[in-house]
Amino acid sequence: MKSKTIKSFLLFLALTFVMIAAACGQSQTSTTEEAPANEPAEQEPAAKKKLLVGTDAAYPPFENIEAGEIVGFDVDLITAVMEQAGYEFEIQHTGWEPLFQMVTNGSVDVGISAITITEDRQKTYDFSTPYFEASQMILVPEGSDVKNYQDLKDKVIGVQNGTTGDFKAQELLGEKSTDIKKYETTPLAIMAMINGESEAVIADNVVVQEYVANNPDAKVVAIEDPDSFESEYYGLMFKKGNDSLREELSTAVQTVIDNGKYAEIYKQWFGYEPDIEKLKQ
Repeated sequence: MKSKTIKSFLLFLALTFVMIAAACGQSQTSTTEEAPANEPAEQEPAAKKKLLVGTDAAYPPFENIEAGEIVGFDVDLITAVMEQAGYEFEIQHTGWEPLFQMVTNGSVDVGISAITITEDRQKTYDFSTPYFEASQMILVPEGSDVKNYQDLKDKVIGVQNGTTGDFKAQELLGEKSTDIKKYETTPLAIMAMINGESEAVIADNVVVQEYVANNPDAKVVAIEDPDSFESEYYGLMFKKGNDSLREELSTAVQTVIDNGKYAEIYKQWFGYEPDIEKLKQ
């Protein structure tokens, strides 16, 4: 009996050891499986900052103030672009010449105001992919003997200061010519011509056409001259070196053009479908 008791006891110890070893193995396995729970949680992407957009809201149909709000083709376009890029924004009327300085010093993040992309401006600013094709046009009173750009050589020309129309007048008459009358806005230049202060105005074709259409009693005539006025393109304007924002919004501009939203906005403001082939990248 004593021998059997010892054998039974030894068997009990062996079984106990096996059970303890199995339990330890399960505990190690469980610990290994739970380890991923200690890894850091994936962080949310940082929110984009709200952008400030500057414009000269005195250039219908691109931007104008109506009932205290800035409205126009450029406004609807920048709204679609910002939505596409995932930015909130505020648009502010800065005036034309101050807009360029405010982009330079970073007071505004983006400029949009029918701004033609020129080689000279590209030395100081960066621009998005083009979003609008335009050209210059001449506006004269009825009865004028002006038929084209060259006929303006002996005329007094009204322009908005610092615009492509201003540059074209300088090309013809010289940078220091006193026969170039410069105004703060194109509407002021047109009113000055009607009042006899100048004999013609050079301005963007869409703005001239809009004025003629909306003022049938003004007794003015719009003149095209494709041989003298080449196509020019508008772009969003950025502080030099702001490559990240420029690339983001350029991509958004192109997407808005490609997905049909651009044509929708264009037709709403101009009444016909745009030719977007030259805008496609």
